[in-house]
Amino acid sequence: MARGARVSALDALDERQRAAASVLRGPVAVLAGAGTGKTRVITHRIAHGVDTGAYSPSRVMAVTFTAKAAGELRGRLRALGVEGVAARTFHAAALAQLNFFWPTLAGAPAPSIIDNKVRMLGQAADAIRLRPSTATLRDVASEIEWRKVSMVSIDRYATLGRPLSGLDTAQLVELMRGYEALKDERHQLDFEDVLLACAGMLESEPRVAAAVHEQYRHFTVDEFQDVSPLQNRLLELWLGDRHDICVVGDASQTIYSFAGAEQRFLLEFERRHPDATVVRLETNYRSQAPILTAANALMRGRPGALELVPAREQFTADPPTVTAYDTETAEAEGIAAGVAARIAAGASPAEVAVLYRAHAQSAVLQQALAAQGIATSVLGGTRFFAMPEVRQAILALRAAAVAPTEHGFLPGVQRVLRELGLTEEPPAAGGAQRDGWEARRAILRLAEEAGPEADLRSFSDALMARAKDQHEPTMRTVTLSTLHAAKGLEWPHVYLAGWAEGSLPISYATTFEAVDEERRLAYVGVTRAARTLELSWARTAGRGERAPSRFLAEMGTTARGTGILRETTPNATRAGRPR
Repeated sequence: MARGARVSALDALDERQRAAASVLRGPVAVLAGAGTGKTRVITHRIAHGVDTGAYSPSRVMAVTFTAKAAGELRGRLRALGVEGVAARTFHAAALAQLNFFWPTLAGAPAPSIIDNKVRMLGQAADAIRLRPSTATLRDVASEIEWRKVSMVSIDRYATLGRPLSGLDTAQLVELMRGYEALKDERHQLDFEDVLLACAGMLESEPRVAAAVHEQYRHFTVDEFQDVSPLQNRLLELWLGDRHDICVVGDASQTIYSFAGAEQRFLLEFERRHPDATVVRLETNYRSQAPILTAANALMRGRPGALELVPAREQFTADPPTVTAYDTETAEAEGIAAGVAARIAAGASPAEVAVLYRAHAQSAVLQQALAAQGIATSVLGGTRFFAMPEVRQAILALRAAAVAPTEHGFLPGVQRVLRELGLTEEPPAAGGAQRDGWEARRAILRLAEEAGPEADLRSFSDALMARAKDQHEPTMRTVTLSTLHAAKGLEWPHVYLAGWAEGSLPISYATTFEAVDEERRLAYVGVTRAARTLELSWARTAGRGERAPSRFLAEMGTTARGTGILRETTPNATRAGRPR
């Protein structure tokens, strides 16, 4: 892209976005509410820095929390004409540094990374004659991860009294020590050790720290509300005594405290950096005004809450609805009927998502939607480019590109996909056959959108590039997802299931801090919706009675008593009133 094009891209930002992207020297904190364009700000700020000569791309590190987010950043920067920026997760950046410096420091290759904590924990348990269940071992693995990212030693952990079913504190501590000894004996590291080892290397080896400080001069950290004490410490070591750091985050979307995330690093950024430039992004480009009203009501008065405002006035949008059902099965069937009606009215299945608190809620929803003939994709399942049908299609397209063909580009793609099993009519909803059909159909849509200059070679190369960046195409299926997995995504039409006490907030959220985390999780769900939002709950679960979620009451009225949520009545049965 030409140099001038990147300048015009900066000009296209709104006033607050431009203010954030124009400050090229740190420290900078961008407090970015849901739907306010934070990724756009991050990428345009970096492109602006490169364009003006303030940044050399190879000396910029953009840190994200997922490989998918890192891939998206690289893709957006590439579209702005910027190549060479290190867009990586904390772990990927730390591992690259370990692999580079370890052989010089230790005279041997860096330790290998274990791929399964639970398996090694089972072996450590056998050595000390414990027989915990697999579920208990998974919980121990989670405790090890929390302990390490929170920078808590095993001795200190032993004094905290964190309950864990199946093991007492002494057994748990002994198992943790056995696990660490087994790792050391095998010259291996786990995922969290990568961060610890990198931090230790930077602290103890001045020449390593000097080399890293020379390599990377400018840092951008996305989702800063989710950093753990260990990640924050590593970031401080990467920075050294410099201050060119831009952090972007939203305290209201802190939903990983259970994994060690601490929003205080975002909330206290200005206190830690008195010379920081702070920019608040509160203009929401995603959601209709009534949805934002509900979201703001839910978070009013919470630490760091932003007041979202719609990008333009909207007078015709309906308020979010809340529906009470007698049972969870009736709730799933009601949601499925609503989704079917919406699709019949012209919505694409890809525009619809059904979100819930826990994976266990997905089965009844998937069954109800399949009964309506609606195909679904579950987030957190097999990634698109990891599906065997997709890998097979890319290999077949690359093979077809080698031999000259009389067919045009699009007929050529159609022929390859037909040979692999793509039919005109889809199989019945549900099952692996429908999943494979939807994947092949998504590849065909990409080919239809590729443009007149495309050929089989360039198209298959583009698919490989998308796979590397984890830039997945949209499947024309209804999305099912937990609230955690839905973070960072959006849909025109969102259904939020299971808004009952014991489900949201979940039953084990008993402390003020835990309930506050559940409230933030509810906020994430609400702010995924662009045009319509429908919430529901069931009066009974199994044999137990349930009350509507307290969060419905918090959103149900404003401070002036004006209604925000609209009740609906399923099957002529009066919906319960939020209370």
